[in-house]
Amino acid sequence: MTSPRVSIVLVTRNGAATLPAVLDAIAHQRIDPSWGVTEIVAVDSSSTDGTAELIRERAHQAITIAPDTFDHGMTRNLGIERARGEFVVLLVQDAVPANEHWLSAMVAPLIADLRVAGAFARQRPRADAGAVTRYYASRWASSPAPRVATLANSGEFDALQPAARFDRCSFDDVCSCVRRSVWAEYPFVATAFAEDLEWARTVLLAGYRIAYAPDALVVHSHERSAAYEFARTRTLHRRLYHLFGMRTIPTLPLLARAVAASLALHLRLEWSARSVALAFAWPLGQYLGGRDAAREPLH
Repeated sequence: MTSPRVSIVLVTRNGAATLPAVLDAIAHQRIDPSWGVTEIVAVDSSSTDGTAELIRERAHQAITIAPDTFDHGMTRNLGIERARGEFVVLLVQDAVPANEHWLSAMVAPLIADLRVAGAFARQRPRADAGAVTRYYASRWASSPAPRVATLANSGEFDALQPAARFDRCSFDDVCSCVRRSVWAEYPFVATAFAEDLEWARTVLLAGYRIAYAPDALVVHSHERSAAYEFARTRTLHRRLYHLFGMRTIPTLPLLARAVAASLALHLRLEWSARSVALAFAWPLGQYLGGRDAAREPLH
């Protein structure tokens, strides 16, 4: 196979329930013929549900790693290292491209502007998503308006309020595209979480740009347990403090207020034990994650 212009790196683990739809959607993409065949590189964490056999059949490269070696940054670096495309699309196993123009739209901002280091896609929740999930999905990577983020220098970043720093560095490896030449200069770092936000901050501070590509649409959402969401939120908000100085709920009185407001909202949206549990899990995770990080010594 001649060198492709675009490679897709799929990170997988026991994804047999959703992966066929993802691979079918990739196979039906309408792209510029000059790009050649779109390369698929799968990095699988020793799946046991048929995922490994599926990617061996349908991916151009199938890399197997031990589950306990998975790292959000380094595992993606491994996939990009093996990929050959000028542009590398990063995709998770349950983010299903919504139409046949997804890939072209994903790459378009990088082709149009050499200073764009990366772009990320718009997300739409699954048809079976609950009301609470749909509400929060509408608040992240869902706008139909494209945008390009820039930073003049580190002084501009430092002058922003923490929430504005986070907003400026928005980037999501659920479905993103990175320019290989920029990644070679600034690879992902080893981290258990938020490798995408940290990479966006790094390349923006280096003078590159990050694009949001709403025409690149994927269907993606989860109905995870409140216990899982609590642990994930606590980890995320610990990282947000280290990356941006951001504490969304810094005090116990604000935590009480946030729980009360969340509970009222969730019960309006969806009467269920899960919606009630999430009204406590998400604010508590935010409070404890920020508190944990603020107590850690500066590096």
